[in-house]
Amino acid sequence: MQRGAELKLGLYAGNLGSPRLDSKSRFILNNPQGSCYNGGMRLPVRIPLKQRQRKIIIGNILGDGYLEFGGFHGTRLQIKQKEGYREYVFWLYEQLKNLCLSSPRQRKDNDQWYFSTRFLVELTELHRIFYSSGKKVIPENISELVNSPLTLAIWYMDDGYLDWRPKDHYAFIINTDSFQLKESHLLKKMLKRNFGVKANVYNSLCRGKRYPKIYIGSKGRDKFLSLIKPYILKCFSHKLPPF
Repeated sequence: MQRGAELKLGLYAGNLGSPRLDSKSRFILNNPQGSCYNGGMRLPVRIPLKQRQRKIIIGNILGDGYLEFGGFHGTRLQIKQKEGYREYVFWLYEQLKNLCLSSPRQRKDNDQWYFSTRFLVELTELHRIFYSSGKKVIPENISELVNSPLTLAIWYMDDGYLDWRPKDHYAFIINTDSFQLKESHLLKKMLKRNFGVKANVYNSLCRGKRYPKIYIGSKGRDKFLSLIKPYILKCFSHKLPPF
């Protein structure tokens, strides 16, 4: 492409480097600022996800993370956690830093920490998978998507808790009440197939409504603990047995 043609692609804010246009897909590749214009229209941004980042993001999607679809512009991941999990928010940001435009911030009304990625085409693929019906779902092929202990640890830090009784009992419970019962069973099968972790699904009744949970008891707890423990952050130490 000639220099004159390159200039006609438009301008972007900042001086951190030049975006590169993929002429076939019309996506901006490796744009450091995340905003480029062609004839007054912002072009979608493409930043390839590293394998580790994809594992982390899928764990967030299973847990507290939210994918916001921005149409033509792509999709962004939103992270929000309470003050007590500030360490976790900044750890996530460091893992996903090249996908973001700004560092975590704290809300003044509730002290919540939050950040989001840029709107990215790569995240739209995950949005199609996990939001196929307009709300978050567990896809039938979840066993093909979750194959790393890191993903399990992120999911557990978001939605899990420890059932601990000194001397005689401990178990791990993961809240799956935002999913349907059949989706919780898909997650249970994934744990057994991919990690050898035996679990059960309980459909607890509370105020007239059923809330499914994944229960990892004596037949799966030791294996599950060995998988997630290396990744659990200090602020979540209360979610691990004290031994």
